[in-house]
Amino acid sequence: MQILFLGTSCMFPTKERAQPCVLMIKNGSYLLFDCGEGAQRQLRIAGISPMKIHNIFITHWHGDHSLGIAGMIQSMAGNKRKTALNIYGPKGSKKRVACLLKAFDFKIEYELKVHELDLKLGECRPVLKAKDFTISAFRVKHGSATLAYVFKEADKRKINIEYTKKFGLVQHPVLGKLQKGLDVEYKGKLIKAKDATYIKKGKKIVYLTDTIYFKDLKNLIKDSDILICEATYMSDKEDKALEYEHLTAKQAGMLAKESNAKKLVLTHFSQRYENVQPLIKEAKSIFKNTIEAKDFLILELR
Repeated sequence: MQILFLGTSCMFPTKERAQPCVLMIKNGSYLLFDCGEGAQRQLRIAGISPMKIHNIFITHWHGDHSLGIAGMIQSMAGNKRKTALNIYGPKGSKKRVACLLKAFDFKIEYELKVHELDLKLGECRPVLKAKDFTISAFRVKHGSATLAYVFKEADKRKINIEYTKKFGLVQHPVLGKLQKGLDVEYKGKLIKAKDATYIKKGKKIVYLTDTIYFKDLKNLIKDSDILICEATYMSDKEDKALEYEHLTAKQAGMLAKESNAKKLVLTHFSQRYENVQPLIKEAKSIFKNTIEAKDFLILELR
């Protein structure tokens, strides 16, 4: 699995950072989270065709997170797309997409499906279920209806080869039955799945951007392998962060620690910070395993 950061700024793009956009790639599924201005150009620079994307997850309809949608729809139409495009977003998304289609002269020959997610604060609900992963959404506290998303890879049952070797069993079709959780008989001996296999937990990735810190947030994001989190301001601008309903780097570090995250990736930096290392340092003072997201950074998960 890969995570590709296409945009890591916030309201104002900079020379180095485009507006928010993250692409997750899992077994041929291309999942786009937010679609800031210039998203399709960032994809082109990265060498990825927008035609591979079938699901776009919008956190909210502030322009920095959604201005790239119209361009994406048009480019897909221009490339004679035939397969459906799914757009997920908070309550009001259907009306907003309909307004885009009226505002621009689109000729679309593919189905555009808008999935409107009306969630209560504290509620986390699956919105897309695939064979090997699930995407869930929950509501956060921001100026407009705003969501965060959780990618959860399916758990896998793996063979405990050291155990099956005791039965002389290394390669055999019955291993497939064990992987399904079934007990098997091999050469007159019963092999129990609970002894011969173990569960490898699937990766959990949280995409959290544009919210204030609130009490239940740590429970909604707990035990993530990667927490992608906004760090719009440093803690000396905490009043401003609260006014505009954003997080500081320090608060991001606190969230990572309190939620038992394994890795924190900071993004959504205010353009006021030409050098974001002080923000990274601030978060690291609380949560050591913190890194900076940069445009075109790729994270590989195994």
